[in-house]
Amino acid sequence: MKIFFSTCLAVLSFSMLQSCSTMCSKISATPGAMTPEKLNWSVVHAGTTEYYVYLPTGYAADTTTRWPLMLFLHGAGERGTNLQQVLVHGPLKLVKQGRQFPFIIAAPQCPANQVWDDDSVMQVLDRATHDLRVDAQRIYLVGLSMGGYETWRLGVRHADKFAAIVPISGGGDLLDIILATPEQSAALKRLPIWAFHGGKDPVVPLNESERTVDFLKQHGYSNVKLTVYPEAQHDAWTATFESPDLYTWLLQHHLPQPATK
Repeated sequence: MKIFFSTCLAVLSFSMLQSCSTMCSKISATPGAMTPEKLNWSVVHAGTTEYYVYLPTGYAADTTTRWPLMLFLHGAGERGTNLQQVLVHGPLKLVKQGRQFPFIIAAPQCPANQVWDDDSVMQVLDRATHDLRVDAQRIYLVGLSMGGYETWRLGVRHADKFAAIVPISGGGDLLDIILATPEQSAALKRLPIWAFHGGKDPVVPLNESERTVDFLKQHGYSNVKLTVYPEAQHDAWTATFESPDLYTWLLQHHLPQPATK
């Protein structure tokens, strides 16, 4: 069992360089008039994401096996520059306590005072699948609280990448589902989703998960379920990650094999 992290990964972040190569001259609309204007713009992002990687026992000895990967997204309280914060909750907390998993686990850290950036998370996933022996048909996305919201968002926007997703104590943006492309909708209908929430959550109300799950079911996305811990508050993740049922359920799912030509 090993835990290590990679730094200086070039990713997209909120640090940006904006440039307007060509734009219209000073806006000259007169009061009461409507004047069409045009602005050509470009934005370039660059940044660094630190993340932990956990390799299962047997990874080094067996150089041929490809392993399932769990991409874990933490909550708002673990943001910052101290990577140890990523170990406070979730699967890597259990690894510190001696638990072993049959997954590769990649766990990035969100910068302080920011929210998860889709592109930076997907860059970490791309890096992990490139550098490690990952079974691309068995990539699982799991997140709690702020990471639960991002799990919903990436699950809708990149459903074709994940074999299953587990959003905990978070909620989805219904507009993402409504505006999904036909390809995204088709992938989302296939995607197994198991959401978890505390019945007495004072931080993210239970309704955030309920309305997302109900909306999906009402619109034909049947491969989704919600587990509510009636007495739990915001921390619905401790019981979730300690349950063997979660990992059994995840490993039951894999992406369809790509069609052969």
